[in-house]
Amino acid sequence: MSDRQIIGLLPAGGQAKRISPLPLSKELYPVGFQDFGEKCNWRPKVVCQYLLEKMRLAGIDKAYFILRPGKWDIPAYFGDGAILSMSLGYLMMGLPYGVPFTLDQAYPFVRDAVVALGFPDILFQPEDAYVRVIARLETSKADVVLGLFPTNQPQKAGMVDFDETGRVKLIIEKPLQSDLRYMWGIAVWTPAFTQFLHEYLIPLKADSNLSQLPEVPIGNVIQAAIKQGFHVAAEVFADGSYLDIGTPNDLVRAVQQLSGNI
Repeated sequence: MSDRQIIGLLPAGGQAKRISPLPLSKELYPVGFQDFGEKCNWRPKVVCQYLLEKMRLAGIDKAYFILRPGKWDIPAYFGDGAILSMSLGYLMMGLPYGVPFTLDQAYPFVRDAVVALGFPDILFQPEDAYVRVIARLETSKADVVLGLFPTNQPQKAGMVDFDETGRVKLIIEKPLQSDLRYMWGIAVWTPAFTQFLHEYLIPLKADSNLSQLPEVPIGNVIQAAIKQGFHVAAEVFADGSYLDIGTPNDLVRAVQQLSGNI
């Protein structure tokens, strides 16, 4: 794996209905501030910059946003990525039926790379999360490594059951109640899973009733891969945190927490 390029994927196809109306894409919502090196020269910091900085810390210097039509403010803001010392590209989403379909738009561009998935409307800790999941991918020889965060809101997350070796046994999407403690929030995977995802969607895309079906969570695809014998491992961030700014309560919490950093 060490000789393969690692490419970040940031699905940005959401419509932010839960926090609408907004004057901009939710991925560009200002949350906290950044210091430009001069005294009192603080500037707003947009939410997805935190994710990109964590990717860059892990040596990921190339990433694609996958956009819904109309979200042109994202490429207008970040441009080619030079402001983050990264190379950024922008792809257009196709079928609007869930994150797996959005990610598959990148298939021709990442099929031979290791993929690092991150959601650009999420704030999480620790800072070295991608460093750790990438290291786990290499040492475990897994096909997929999930970064796990503690949560007491299973109804909002993909909850993960794993054994004492860190091998994932089961992913349960948004159960109303659960005895499980950890949700997954970031992931890295090998080309084998990228191919599995691509082939998993082929029959769904051919289904004439696709538009009438519920959205397909990416956790369901990972669970299907587990059933096919894929090795999915967990990297647990026991003291980690995870905030989805696409929900009103967490948006308020994020603004309150990060605005006090100056």
